[in-house]
Amino acid sequence: MSPLILDGKKLATLVEQDLSARVAALKERTGRTPILATILVGDDPSSATYVKMKGNACRRVGMDSLSVVMPSTTTTEELLARIQELNNDPLVQGILLQHPVPHQIDERQCFDAISIEKDVDGVTCLGFGRMSMGEPAYGSATPQGIMTILKHYGIEMSGKHAVVVGRSPILGKPMALMLLAADATVTVCHSRTRNLADHVRQADIIVGAVGKPEFIKAEWIKDGAVVVDAGYHTGGVGDIQLSALGDRISAFTPVPGGVGPMTIATLMTQTVMAAEKQWK
Repeated sequence: MSPLILDGKKLATLVEQDLSARVAALKERTGRTPILATILVGDDPSSATYVKMKGNACRRVGMDSLSVVMPSTTTTEELLARIQELNNDPLVQGILLQHPVPHQIDERQCFDAISIEKDVDGVTCLGFGRMSMGEPAYGSATPQGIMTILKHYGIEMSGKHAVVVGRSPILGKPMALMLLAADATVTVCHSRTRNLADHVRQADIIVGAVGKPEFIKAEWIKDGAVVVDAGYHTGGVGDIQLSALGDRISAFTPVPGGVGPMTIATLMTQTVMAAEKQWK
């Protein structure tokens, strides 16, 4: 039997249809349009592409996007000042600081300068802390998008052993806590974990979030596992050796077309949520 394809692109289309209706209702009720501010520092072409994709997604659902582009020589102080301006702008409902920023900038300080009410990408320490304690907060967009995929396709998480390979503050760590909140038993591994293959072999749900192409080998993954690949690298491959898995697994997110589209859809969803809260 062929494994279930966890089609994030298809799901993102459904999410956008719902968001379009919600945005239209907001406009009808308030006469206002939700705005997501995107901040791009420097001239990294991949980052510029991601920001453009997010702007296009805003327009598809009827939102507006405010594009803020700053030079690669920008200092931490200059970026903090621009973030504060956006925090104070009543027309802006959400703020996205595109990662990564140039090396001279204190990225964590700038992330944490974003108002919790406008942290729709889920990058602040305050938002992470609230989420980890089960309090209301906007989840980090990629792991929140993964959770939406798993729930939409009816993937059972309660009581399952989930192994997350990766520990970044905006992907691996929040992913582990979200799975824990869904009653999974969670193991967090990373590139320096000893006997990594042995840990992966125990996974009912494996999440590749290590940021290295095909780092997680197909032979490590047990039959019937649910495979979630949050990576994307040159050549259209992710963090997991998907092509060699065949029909042994029960479900998987394709690369591309799996996690990526739902990351952007989650960002849009949380921006609309912020507008709904602000204008209730």
